[in-house]
Amino acid sequence: MAKGRTSYHCGIDAAVDVVGGKWKPHILWALNDGTRRFGELKRQVEGVSEKVLIQQLRELEADGIVHREVYGEVPPRVEYSLTELGKALNTALEPLGAWGSTFMSEIVANKQRTSVT
Repeated sequence: MAKGRTSYHCGIDAAVDVVGGKWKPHILWALNDGTRRFGELKRQVEGVSEKVLIQQLRELEADGIVHREVYGEVPPRVEYSLTELGKALNTALEPLGAWGSTFMSEIVANKQRTSVT
């Protein structure tokens, strides 16, 4: 959620506020199969820096999408999982992912055709 935002114009506005950002959809998909430790998420979400992953997880946690479980062990163990709200969000994102898979080659071709060299 964007810096304490308390109102939206429509449902798309609210949804985009929650999943906005380059890495949040990747994090959501990584957690779709179950609970993950931080290191597992870092490996699954290729290309994300540790700092950004931590920031994105904190935002998802603040929005009630991700649950963070800290175990009082040495060394410390932290696990992340989707809340019911997060599972519902992933269900809502599935058709968008299907659309992207269906039209991926067309999207790439259009971008290559219109890119400035």
